[in-house]
Amino acid sequence: MAQQFGGARILIYSHDSFGLGHLRRCQTIARALVDRFQDLSVMILSGSPIIGAFDFPARVDFVRIPGIIKLYDGDYTSLGLHIDLKDTLAIRASIIEHTAAAFAPDIFIVDKEPLGLRGEIRETLEMLRRQGTTLVLGLRDVLDAPHLLRREWETRKLMPVLDSLYDEVWVFGLESFWDPLRDMGASEAVRGKMAYTGYLRRDVPPGPKPVPLTRIGEPYVLVTPGGGGDGEEMIDWALRAYEADPALPCAGLFVLGPFMPSERRAQFQARADRLPRVEIVTFDARLEMLMEQAVGVVAMGGYNTFCELLSLDKPSILVPRHAPRQEQLVRASRASDLGLVHVLDPRDGMPTDRMVAAMRALPVQTKPSAACVQGLLDGLDNVARLAERHLSVRRRQPHAVRAGG
Repeated sequence: MAQQFGGARILIYSHDSFGLGHLRRCQTIARALVDRFQDLSVMILSGSPIIGAFDFPARVDFVRIPGIIKLYDGDYTSLGLHIDLKDTLAIRASIIEHTAAAFAPDIFIVDKEPLGLRGEIRETLEMLRRQGTTLVLGLRDVLDAPHLLRREWETRKLMPVLDSLYDEVWVFGLESFWDPLRDMGASEAVRGKMAYTGYLRRDVPPGPKPVPLTRIGEPYVLVTPGGGGDGEEMIDWALRAYEADPALPCAGLFVLGPFMPSERRAQFQARADRLPRVEIVTFDARLEMLMEQAVGVVAMGGYNTFCELLSLDKPSILVPRHAPRQEQLVRASRASDLGLVHVLDPRDGMPTDRMVAAMRALPVQTKPSAACVQGLLDGLDNVARLAERHLSVRRRQPHAVRAGG
């Protein structure tokens, strides 16, 4: 039975405007929290241009801030506004701070970036801390290779922020899988704030099934690069396998992702049109439905796809990105060591016959559940438990008093 906390509020911030990972993680957490707590309201702050394409349950809403994307060289640029980056950042910071002040959350969960994009949430964090809001930094299991992350965080002076501003650090993974602050010199105080939740279980959403497939039926292999902005090489490799071997055991359903450039989508579609056992879909907000019906999955190894294939217990081939971040490479390698996935490291070459062999073996590949990793998918239950501790305490005070009103 859902618990009540007298109109509690949680604000979730996700800085990213590109890709699906941050947004889908926040959406999953928000949905689980309102399912658990009957009168809880959750607001998501996001720069994603496609946040409106997703379904949100009652008591979950979002505020979209102007989008900014990170270029391959590490610099940033405005996504939709034709104005100076500095002005875009100022608008974002203002929207974030005013939303936080008006919403007056009991808990503020910050996804991945301790100070937000270019420090845009520092003033908001300081304001909410003065008001007694519980400040939580949420980290995925792997942020990057330790030496790369250490260099980045030292340059931006982020580790002291975990000491001075945050009450807790929730890691959406297992300590036995990976420590996201490995070799970072985290203080004992920061270590004491860390709680590992396990991975965030994904369920198949209710509602009508996606648009029926017109070219293929079941069984099929799902091939997806997530958002698609950097998945062209993986899609090409898998398509080459179907071009070279029409007798592969299963048909292929390719979901390219909403951020793949239109010209590349057109090129892949033209190739697929010549293959009777391949179908291409640009995007579906309920990818879990398509994955549930799949025999196996070929993917890049982002956090959310990893959670989905674990939750739906799908044999998978991961082709991890290895630049500019090594997050996917670290996750895929560790998952392979534990027997959860099969990995094709693109740094070892991408010959067609290598993918053909892997896809031929996929239907009989061991499922992730066979690895018997304890607590692997307990993430949402533990996030709710962690939130409940703070909500139980804060509900003893009238909301207007806590908000400074």
